[in-house]
Amino acid sequence: MTDEVNTPLHYTVGGVEAIDVLKAKLTHEEFMGAMKFNVLKYLMRANYKGHHDQDLLKAQFYLNKLCEEINDE
Repeated sequence: MTDEVNTPLHYTVGGVEAIDVLKAKLTHEEFMGAMKFNVLKYLMRANYKGHHDQDLLKAQFYLNKLCEEINDE
């Protein structure tokens, strides 16, 4: 069974998690911006795409990643 919030299959094509590539290739500031962007994106679309709960959980996932980055500073 796949976890469509934390590890969706379409984000691991090629055996590498997309978020890991972003963290490796972006600066710290760019990565934090990407996490903020995703939080806002999933919050704003939650009522319109038909996956309200899933979108809120994805926003939470990216917010948690952002908090981890802040704590690692």
